[in-house]
Amino acid sequence: MPMRASLLRHAIVLGALAAVELGCRAGLISAQLLPAPSAIAMALYGLLASGALAADIATTSRNIALASVIAVTGGIALGVAIHAVPRLRRALDPFLASYYAVPFFVFYPVFIVLFGMGDAPIVAMGALFGIVAMIIAALNGLDRVPHALLKTARLYRMGPLATALRITLPSAAPHLMTGVKLAITYCFIAVIAAEFILSSSGLGYSIAYAFNNFETLRMYAIVLLILAVSITLNGVLRAIEQAALRRRGL
Repeated sequence: MPMRASLLRHAIVLGALAAVELGCRAGLISAQLLPAPSAIAMALYGLLASGALAADIATTSRNIALASVIAVTGGIALGVAIHAVPRLRRALDPFLASYYAVPFFVFYPVFIVLFGMGDAPIVAMGALFGIVAMIIAALNGLDRVPHALLKTARLYRMGPLATALRITLPSAAPHLMTGVKLAITYCFIAVIAAEFILSSSGLGYSIAYAFNNFETLRMYAIVLLILAVSITLNGVLRAIEQAALRRRGL
């Protein structure tokens, strides 16, 4: 059944691409509005082969990696700390539940004031966009740790840090992997979006620059690159998550 669903998804995507390709070649879709998918793919190949995007790819990759590390490690640490203090957990629950309802990017002027006009505000924005997903996943995982394991930790007189590292976090690993997947995805989205308005380099900036200069083919080529990377990254993270779930028998 999963194989059939996967084949159906691929068939739908390929069918849509073929329809757009035929529409572009027949002149039904303006090349100024949307170039043919084959032309976009060839343009992306040319950009990658020439190294024209190398610096932007390096900048965006570095920003996403830093934001993801901060979001994942900070989210796990804060999740453990919040879970250990029930009153704090009850006080923060409404804020955590409504966090993503806030239009986060309205705060970008504050980040500029705090961090200046470099990569730092972009990394900070990406990290803050992903960290709450990691906190929520950590809390959900810690809530599901079997009480027998906690009793075992108390029996052996394990301290809070030892209990977290040896008992609770390993037990909550499948839920933590879900949080890692979401946190990295949110960091990816936030960094690309922030580069549109805060940066003078990176893939987000390159898309905005191409759009403002009517370089339609280049713009779509970079968008295709981002889509390909995001789909691949999500697939890898999903595979790791499923492996963690299978090891736990979930």
